[in-house]
Amino acid sequence: MNILGKFYLVIFLFCNLLSFGQNKIDRKAVVSRHNVKVNAIDTLASLSVGNGSFAFTVDATGLQTFPDYYQNGVPLGTQSDWGWDSFPNTENYTFEETLEEYDQNGRKVTYGVQPKTPERAKEAAEYFRANPHRLHLGSLGFELYKKDGEQVQPEDITDIDQTLNLWTGGIISHFKVEGVPVSVQTFVHQEEDVIGIKIESDLIKQKQLKIRIRIPYPTGEWMDTGTKWEGNQDYDSSLSQKNNDEAVIFHKMDSINYNISLAWKGKARIAKKETHYFLLQPLEGNSFSFSCKFSNKRIAENPSFSSVKSSSKKGWEKFWESGGAVDFSECKDSRAMELERRVVLSQYLTKLQCTGEIPPQENGLTYNSWYGKPHLEMHWWHGVHFPLWGRSELLEKSLPWYDKTFNKARKIAERQGFDGVRWQKMTDPYGDEGPSSVGAFLIWQQPHFITFSELMYRANPNKETLEKYSERVFATADFMASFAQFNPQKKRYELGPPVIPAQERFKKTETYNPTYELAYWKWGLNTALKWKNRLNQDKNPRWADVAEKISDLPVQNNVYLATENAVDSYTNTEYKTDHPSVLGAFGMLPATEFLDQETMNSTFNKVWKEWSWEETWGWDFPMTAMTAARLGQPNKAIDALFMDVQTNTYLKNGHNYQDKRLRLYLPGNGGLLTAVAMMCAGWDGSTERNPGFPDDGNWEVKWEGLMKMP
Repeated sequence: MNILGKFYLVIFLFCNLLSFGQNKIDRKAVVSRHNVKVNAIDTLASLSVGNGSFAFTVDATGLQTFPDYYQNGVPLGTQSDWGWDSFPNTENYTFEETLEEYDQNGRKVTYGVQPKTPERAKEAAEYFRANPHRLHLGSLGFELYKKDGEQVQPEDITDIDQTLNLWTGGIISHFKVEGVPVSVQTFVHQEEDVIGIKIESDLIKQKQLKIRIRIPYPTGEWMDTGTKWEGNQDYDSSLSQKNNDEAVIFHKMDSINYNISLAWKGKARIAKKETHYFLLQPLEGNSFSFSCKFSNKRIAENPSFSSVKSSSKKGWEKFWESGGAVDFSECKDSRAMELERRVVLSQYLTKLQCTGEIPPQENGLTYNSWYGKPHLEMHWWHGVHFPLWGRSELLEKSLPWYDKTFNKARKIAERQGFDGVRWQKMTDPYGDEGPSSVGAFLIWQQPHFITFSELMYRANPNKETLEKYSERVFATADFMASFAQFNPQKKRYELGPPVIPAQERFKKTETYNPTYELAYWKWGLNTALKWKNRLNQDKNPRWADVAEKISDLPVQNNVYLATENAVDSYTNTEYKTDHPSVLGAFGMLPATEFLDQETMNSTFNKVWKEWSWEETWGWDFPMTAMTAARLGQPNKAIDALFMDVQTNTYLKNGHNYQDKRLRLYLPGNGGLLTAVAMMCAGWDGSTERNPGFPDDGNWEVKWEGLMKMP
């Protein structure tokens, strides 16, 4: 281990020694006091169980009984990392049809966009945006009947008492139908994509309860809530029953085939009711348990309900006992318990929805936005908190994806005449690029891989970590250095045009030198140079030259501009909407030698007073809190986390609500966890404990197992 590696290890151990100086946190008490309680049909209070690469979201019955009713709330999805489909490319569209040329420093560079003409190019762009799309694998719910044979509707469900037990990862649901109690236990296996269900009710022996398995059609649209029950596609779902207590539904569609395997205890029968519609009916007693497994591989024996439940309990207990914990119970500020609730539920949701083998989509594994595709600029917000909370292995699960898609990222750079790899913005499991007239010009996702690798190194400061990630770190830096263009008149390197900054409010052909991206370029290249040094390799002179001579952060009237071309931007209402990413230059990032903290303090105060906060996104508030903390304004950090803005809403189930189309937004949850870790453990160079919380006696925050932010 080299000297720098030993330094990070000492810092990590020192932080944890500070935390262990307190009484050890009762983690189960902290987690359990935020178990989610649902006592009514509430379409925004859907609850999920899952394992990081597979999730199952239920209504108040503990299953997906009313998917149509819930489709405009938090939808009742069943999604996985592997469940993707592509419609047939009957028109033989090619990605090249989406390419348009832009002048970039005197040469023509092609970008995959959404052309306005000709019509075929528009259609090609839409095809490659929509394909592949993430699937809703199947809807698993009850068909309940009244005594008169009429099917139960949401208003017929009474006496609802539902609890999400965060410590076990299970949902216990109680309700009544015409006065008859129904109890349901819902769990997901932590190693396999299997749902375990146990039902207890006299409705079973009264033949008023059936389990419905229904497979929706993919919409192929921007949003898919899993409720399209009819379609023109020629899909097939067939049922085969292996014996009296097992059956398999085989579903065949465009580019994917998969199985839904059911295994139960007790006497039951299963039959096909309609196309893609099956019913499993228990036939005796008042108790019935079964498991339901989704797989695109050959299915072996299903684990039993008890095995699924045991796996869930062990897996979630292991999660909660690992890594970091924060306890706000000794705080006097009236907001403290709400902050703790958001922190606990955000840990649950991001572990459940964002720890698969590919970067997550912004809606995780609940329902599709942007066709279910990952956005790599958001991977920072989905994943950075895991190492800061001492759970680097959860971020690490998705990092091999960058290796698998490395060649496709290299081909993008080659097509555009740059070195190294240009990481995609909107992508898919295979690393293909989604055409976008905005996304194709974003660059702030580019240094993220360097951030992830640096966090992996801090968690495991050894040569093995360096060798594991160095090829991708160096290829990332190669692109960054070649993308920056030297201006001989000004004797500096510049970014763009064309470029669109993280604050997506600027014209790509006119925009250059966005502030946050300049700071990120400098930090990223300098960090890549540190990796060269750690490996005892020669310094890359081109990286060093760009890092040294990159343009200064643009300033006007003692405040940083969003971009150098955005002169007088603080007088333009349009430019004070969307992400205030100028704050990210000293919030998400540490200070570099060309950042002036006094200027950033003036910038922060101006943004705080004048920004159109109603037109922001969920991660903007934790980003603002991080900047406030670094600037020594902890009161503002707290106020930012509790800003009374719709996009800063956290629902009963912990989801960060944005608007009617984005009823959940996991970058907000991940951002909250990043900010709180930083406010507790601090950042490189900070020395005080809890530097992001006011030292006024109202925020006696206890924590353990957290790591400093760079």
